[in-house]
Amino acid sequence: MTLTQNRKPDENKTVVLAVNVGQLQALPGQKREVMSGIVKHPISSPVYLSFTGMTGDAQADLEHHGGPDKAVCVYDYSRYPALEQLMDRKLDWGACGENLTVEGCMEEEVRIGDVYELGGATVQVSQPRQPCFKLGARYDYKELPVYFQDSGHTGFYFRVLQEGEVTSSATFRRISTDPASMTVLEANRIMHQGKQDAIAMRALLAIPTLADSWKQTLLKRLAKLETAEQD
Repeated sequence: MTLTQNRKPDENKTVVLAVNVGQLQALPGQKREVMSGIVKHPISSPVYLSFTGMTGDAQADLEHHGGPDKAVCVYDYSRYPALEQLMDRKLDWGACGENLTVEGCMEEEVRIGDVYELGGATVQVSQPRQPCFKLGARYDYKELPVYFQDSGHTGFYFRVLQEGEVTSSATFRRISTDPASMTVLEANRIMHQGKQDAIAMRALLAIPTLADSWKQTLLKRLAKLETAEQD
């Protein structure tokens, strides 16, 4: 058991339970060597959060992970029990490859563009997380990414608006939100189940703070739909 896991979640607060970082290592059971930073562990010392991520944290696939729009991966502790039941195993904090294990940030409550104070940094919700096969490979449970996608309980990413130091005891509070924006859960529904819903896709695209990678995906889908309608 890690030091930070001695803390118990408080249902009435939005708090950081653990700050997690990881270095690159080969995933087990692969036909070829697959490097990943998905295995993360809680740290108790302060860490500097820059515009591109936490000091001491690494990603192997920089095309799909990390970068300014995906500087911090966030996952809510309340989702752990369902995952533990699904895989029949106990999970430590950081188990889903998240940099921040938190409470009070469930996907149906957090909106794209929400801004948070996080210790000495200021961060903003940029997009839902899209779990890849590496999450399933870590636990030898290949259906895990599909479970995340279908449930909508994916977690999400922060971009960094102001760099600063972060610890597991850092102040963590939402300082601005736009009620007209979409929740992470709704954005997930549109991306994964609403691929033919042009109206919903255009509404999601209208959110100026949505990450560029999501915008590009949605624009390509709309273009295909429009081409199909013309044929």
